[in-house]
Amino acid sequence: MIKMLVLDIDGTIYRKNFSASPAVIETLRSLVKDGIKVVLATGRMFCATLPIAEEIGLKEPVICYQGGYIKECRKNGKILLQKNVPENQAREIIEILRKHEIHCNVYIDDGLVVEDDNETIKRYTDERNVRYKVIESFDDMKLENINKILAIDTDTEKIKKIQQELSDKYPDDLYIIRSTPHFCEISNKDATKGNAIRYLAKLWNIKKEEIMAVGDQDNDIEMLKAAGIAVAMGNGTEELKKIADYVTDTVDNDGVVKAVNKFVKETI
Repeated sequence: MIKMLVLDIDGTIYRKNFSASPAVIETLRSLVKDGIKVVLATGRMFCATLPIAEEIGLKEPVICYQGGYIKECRKNGKILLQKNVPENQAREIIEILRKHEIHCNVYIDDGLVVEDDNETIKRYTDERNVRYKVIESFDDMKLENINKILAIDTDTEKIKKIQQELSDKYPDDLYIIRSTPHFCEISNKDATKGNAIRYLAKLWNIKKEEIMAVGDQDNDIEMLKAAGIAVAMGNGTEELKKIADYVTDTVDNDGVVKAVNKFVKETI
């Protein structure tokens, strides 16, 4: 019996218009009523994740920043887990992204800080309804409690190359993954969705075989590996589909609903 359902947001329950379908919302609400622990696991900030959890009616803690931040599902909730990027490595990465002229988002204490107030950051924040702070230079401020760094570029090949360069430079020190073709995320080495799931499963005394996880991108690979039933979205990456137990329909065709009906509803 599935006791814990872990879901990515963008491309899994959220479509390109940054909304979940009524069918997805109703299905997840029904699971909550049935006593299933429904958990969101995302690269998003907590402040951008909480409204989604509230819309659906979720009660469990949310996993943010690729697994580097777990917080109770309320504004002033308790932080259960936090894994930050070390300051010395953060400064090196910022300088590398400057050199490659790649836009850099730095997340500090669940706040978004940038040096360049450009169209990239405006589009990013408008789509996610989050605020950001513009500073003159990261060189002039302390870089403490960094949740993650996000490299953004419209050139997907450029993002692939920067991911490879950073992975080669920090093979054992940081967790570096593409969450979309345009995003390269840099986090603490232990900040994975898989580790976050295992943390909550231990907290709740839930076995791996009682967990189902659904995602669509390569940053969901560790999440699927931590679950007893690993589901990839039909719109997911080929790498994710390779390690999945089951490939459901696309996000536009309510793939999550179909996966829940197949693996969760029939066991309740």
